[in-house]
Amino acid sequence: MRRREAIIFLGGAAATWRLLPRALAKEGPRISILHSGFPNRTPIHLLFEALQTLGYEQGRTATIDLYGAEGDSARLTTLVGQLAAQRPDVIIALTSPAVVALKQAGGTTPVVFAFVSDPIGLGIVEILARPGANFTGVTYSDAVLGGKRLEFLIDALPGTKRVAVLWSRMFPENLPIFENIGRSASARGIEIVSRELRGAEDLAPAFDDAARAGAQCMIFLTDNTMFGRRKEIAQLAIAHHLPSIHSFSPEARDGGLMSFGPDAGEIYQRTAALADRILKGAHPADLPVEEPTRFTLVVNLKTAAALGLTILPSFLARADEVIE
Repeated sequence: MRRREAIIFLGGAAATWRLLPRALAKEGPRISILHSGFPNRTPIHLLFEALQTLGYEQGRTATIDLYGAEGDSARLTTLVGQLAAQRPDVIIALTSPAVVALKQAGGTTPVVFAFVSDPIGLGIVEILARPGANFTGVTYSDAVLGGKRLEFLIDALPGTKRVAVLWSRMFPENLPIFENIGRSASARGIEIVSRELRGAEDLAPAFDDAARAGAQCMIFLTDNTMFGRRKEIAQLAIAHHLPSIHSFSPEARDGGLMSFGPDAGEIYQRTAALADRILKGAHPADLPVEEPTRFTLVVNLKTAAALGLTILPSFLARADEVIE
C-alpha cells in the first residue's frame, strides 16, 4: 500500500505547506509551487519528498510555499500576482493553466513546469532543446497516449465495438488527445461515442448519456476539476457498468478500472532536479525541457470484480501495478 500524506493549508487562497517557522529557513531559498487545481487532491507529497532528497527541507533549509487555485481562473490570477510581489527564487508550476498564467504575466522569476503536454503549442517555450526565456520543465506527448489508452481498453475487453469518451474542451490539451483516440478507433473499426463535459455538475448526466448510447466501456480525459472528483467518477462508472481507463495512476487507485500515463513519481523527481539546478546557478533557457521515460499501466482488480469482469492473466502481465 502506498503512503498518503496530508497537506496542511494556511491562509485561504494562498495554500502553503509550513510545518516550521520561516525564520528557521531564512538563509535558504524560497520555492513556490503553483497548481491551478487542487494540489491536496494529488500526490503532491512526492514533490516535497523529491525536494527534500535534494536538500530542500521545509522550514530548515528552504521555505516551500504551496498555492492552489482550485480551478478558479480569478484566484489563479491573484496568486500569480502574489508570486510576482514575493519574488521567490524559483516557481514550480504544475498543470498547463498555471504555466500559461505565469507566462502571460511576463515575470522574470525562473519557472519549472510539469504536467504540460504541449509547451511549444501553448507558447511557453520556443523549442524543447533550448526553451529560451525563464521557463523549462518536464513535458510529455499526451496526445499519442490517447490511442494507446484505447488499445489497452479493447485488449482488456475483447469484443469491444463502441467506446465512450468523456472529455471537456475547457482544457485545451484534451482536444488533440480526443482526436488521436478517434484516429486509432477508426483504424480498428471501433465506434466512438463523444460526450463533452460542461462541468462537475454534468458528470452524472454524461454517464447516463454514454450508457444510453450503448457504450461498452469508457475513456475518461481528466482536467484540474475532474481529477479531484476521481472517486465520484469511478463510482459513476461502476454504477453505469462502464469499464474505464484514465490518464493518471491515482484515478485507477481510487476506483477506475485502469490508467495509463507517465509515472508521477518520475515527473516530480525530474522537476525537483531542474529546480535544484536553477537554484545552483543554471539558467532555465539553457536547460532542455525533459520528457518522462517511465509510463505505467495500472489495473484495479477490485473494480473489475465490481463490474463482473475477468481480466486475463496475459493482460495483467503487462501491468506495472495490479490492485487486488
